[in-house]
Amino acid sequence: MLYAILCYASEDVVSSWSKAQDDEVIGKLINVQEKYAQAGRLGPVARLLPTTAATTLRKVKGEAVVIDGPFAETKEQFLGFYTLECADLDEAVEFARELSDVNPSGGSYEIRPVQMFHANKIPA
Repeated sequence: MLYAILCYASEDVVSSWSKAQDDEVIGKLINVQEKYAQAGRLGPVARLLPTTAATTLRKVKGEAVVIDGPFAETKEQFLGFYTLECADLDEAVEFARELSDVNPSGGSYEIRPVQMFHANKIPA
């Protein structure tokens, strides 16, 4: 089963890190990712730009309205995601636990099974 691991944290906290702090955190996250990547089970990983760069299309009274910003007002923001091939939910939870253990921003990781509709490949 393919799982999406959605990463949420306080954007203010993460964006306040120095480059050295950010590089250290990214290095630790890469260490967690590496064993899954070497096993050929880690799919795309993305870090999103800040919510100030977001645009949302929302239906309002039947009309599509485009607005600046993230889709919801929340304490934590959606910062990025992993896709990971897992035998079961327990394995996906373990991966998220490992990410959480090395991430000093706290936050949360939403784990959701993925149903592929069309697996497009985008050239790098």
